[in-house]
Amino acid sequence: MYYFIKCLKQYADFKGRARRKEFWFFQLFVLLIMLVVGLGAAFAGVSEESSDMLMNVMVLAFFLPALAVMVRRLHDIDRSGWWALLNLIPLANLVLLVFACFEGTRGSNRFGPDPKQQEGLVE
Repeated sequence: MYYFIKCLKQYADFKGRARRKEFWFFQLFVLLIMLVVGLGAAFAGVSEESSDMLMNVMVLAFFLPALAVMVRRLHDIDRSGWWALLNLIPLANLVLLVFACFEGTRGSNRFGPDPKQQEGLVE
């Protein structure tokens, strides 16, 4: 939950780096929230149109934080945030999925200090 809130606090912050843990926990909590809201709407008997509108509002609300954490994750592996544009190309977004699994650059890189060092996890 800490990483989810951290990403929401950095709503549109595209600078710096994000650890794998931060990226994946954010994705997990967004998925869980969408799932709970979708199932809650279905069980509450909300019309399909209203449910769809609610989901669309949630997607718009989480769009910028998700994009920002993806760019910061790319920065952690020393890649430009422009790689995030691969999300617009069908099947090419799988490259971003693979990139998100890579370990970040140890030590500082051109995008900032190592987030693990900032949290005191690496000597």
